Amino acid sequence: MELNEIIKPENLVYEKPRLMNENPMHYCPGCSHGVIHKLVAEVIADMGLEDKTIGVSPVGCAVFAYNYIDIDWIEAAHGRAPAVATAAKRLNPDKMVFTYQGDGDLAAIGTAETIHAANRGENIVIIFVNNAIYGMTGGQMAPTTLEGMPTSTTPYGRSIALNGHPLKIGELLAQLEGTCLVTRQSVHTAAAVKKAKKMLRLAFENAMAKKGTSIVEFVSTCSSGWKTTPDKANKWMVENMFPFYPLGDLKNKIETT
Repeated sequence: MELNEIIKPENLVYEKPRLMNENPMHYCPGCSHGVIHKLVAEVIADMGLEDKTIGVSPVGCAVFAYNYIDIDWIEAAHGRAPAVATAAKRLNPDKMVFTYQGDGDLAAIGTAETIHAANRGENIVIIFVNNAIYGMTGGQMAPTTLEGMPTSTTPYGRSIALNGHPLKIGELLAQLEGTCLVTRQSVHTAAAVKKAKKMLRLAFENAMAKKGTSIVEFVSTCSSGWKTTPDKANKWMVENMFPFYPLGDLKNKIETT
């Protein structure tokens, strides 16, 4: 028997979405951004929105998001992505417009833009990646850094008396009349990835149906900033981040009306 007669077709368990190009990603090993990028690309392709989507990339680890997903992108100044997305959506009401932001970009320098865009009920999706630290600039404390969590600017841990409380931006945004969906997800397991994709699609559908602002928060890891391995980072996230930032829907107006 010839060797080529017994070789079976490759069993592909991972397929790159057609919107993802061949550029090597710059993210650290174990980073959640790559998986989230894949989900965004899959949802856009599944909905047939390849030529109708505008992404707004941030300043932070995902500043080069436009290098990886082949859609139209706008690079926003630090923290201003929701304001830029507001303009893009109002000028192009038939387009799917989303922002992709980290906790520093969204919940620190961009707090005002985030809150006011959501309060107005802009028909956009805000994707919020929360790893509780400034990953790109050296591991400084973020608004979302947990109490007692060491960072380069809080080497002995975040102190409530000195630094204030961690900001639960998702819970804050859920109180606003303009938001129709605020959900907190993760991508640390296959089941979590499946649920996260479902909620991303719902957010995109809400935006296209002009139902208001949808926020999809991803509780994520930062192996480099946390000074640990990818495996230990996932474990630390589950044991420490999830109790303070529990996964699930914080608001789902569409489901309850």
